[in-house]
Amino acid sequence: MDEVDTLRFLGDDEAMTTPREFDIALFGATGFTGGLIADYLAAHAPEGATIAIAGRTAAKVAEVRNRLDQDVTEVIADVSDPESLRSLAGRTRVLISTVGPYTLYGEPVVKACVEAGTDYVDLTGEPEFVDRMFLKFHERAMETSARIIHACGFDSIPHDLGAQFTVEQLPEGVPITVRGYVTMNGTFSGGTAASALEAMSHMGDAKKAHTKRLAKEGQPLGRIAEVVRGKVAKSADTGRWALPMPTVDPEIVVTSARSLERYGPEFRYSHLMDTKSLPQAVGTMAGLGAIAGLAQIGPARRWMGRRVPPGTGPAPEKRATSWFKVRFFGEGGGVSVVTEVAGGDPGYGETAKMISESALCLAFDDLPVTAGQVTTAAAMGSVLRGRLESAGITFTVLPTGTRGEPVT
Repeated sequence: MDEVDTLRFLGDDEAMTTPREFDIALFGATGFTGGLIADYLAAHAPEGATIAIAGRTAAKVAEVRNRLDQDVTEVIADVSDPESLRSLAGRTRVLISTVGPYTLYGEPVVKACVEAGTDYVDLTGEPEFVDRMFLKFHERAMETSARIIHACGFDSIPHDLGAQFTVEQLPEGVPITVRGYVTMNGTFSGGTAASALEAMSHMGDAKKAHTKRLAKEGQPLGRIAEVVRGKVAKSADTGRWALPMPTVDPEIVVTSARSLERYGPEFRYSHLMDTKSLPQAVGTMAGLGAIAGLAQIGPARRWMGRRVPPGTGPAPEKRATSWFKVRFFGEGGGVSVVTEVAGGDPGYGETAKMISESALCLAFDDLPVTAGQVTTAAAMGSVLRGRLESAGITFTVLPTGTRGEPVT
């Protein structure tokens, strides 16, 4: 950038300005997904953008730096060293964090960004972490003007922006119902597995944190936005078997709906997995239940974690054949609409694209004024959607009456 950017934040009861050396800093650049994000930023950041890559091991950070085409700055930072995080957050306008499981390692990074008034994005799919960070830091982030945006990958951008895109096709000022059906073909990395197992092992704590958050946040005045919990059943929308997905995504969608009046006076959202048959649906539920049960037992959880070690992930050949589709069925004011969000490898190629474009959007685009813990739909909305469409992720309105293509 030609000029040093400044951000205003409050601290010790007086206003201050601080110069920012970097437009974007990537913390966790040496991990599997972090490396993909570093590659994407190096290839797609605008000319003159200042990028930093950060991690705890100098040799590994240098290894990432040496393979990138764009000039980036190496920074050493560690979640166990609060001063290193304060320094990193204070030097950048936007910080990307890929250091998970976030329930274990994420809080110090969020805290550093909140206190520095720095925008923050991550890839968490851990509901407990999202709710705890809201309870601890939302009000302070409002004071410092930091935008804290969780779940900026496959969890939960296709679902959050896809639901918003669907709502925009329906009349304003009316009750709206949206149902999202997910189909995908892909695999997961060691980091994703570790985060999922950690989240499953804290389901009781997650429920308590969510209850506290709902009590504190409440419903918007004069409006209702809520998740509709489904059950395994044959869908009238798709004609196939669907099962509810126990993920963070529906809560993110409903949080957006509570923030934005465009979702209408009453908004209800269901989040479902689209499957070929009843046996497949039941088998998937049974498998998830077994994994969740084993995750409660420390030795079993550690054994499962070793099956896909952190830092490992699918090969490029596998990622090249992976894909996702999320089909939305919406109704409001007597109007029905079917939309679809689709892209390639959901967990890695497209996730790296989504979080990178989120960071670039926060750093360089003209956006609504928001602060605190917010969602991608509330903070970036159609601007981020435009970026993702330019990058190859499609948002499409389908013919009314469309049910769905066979699951492959």
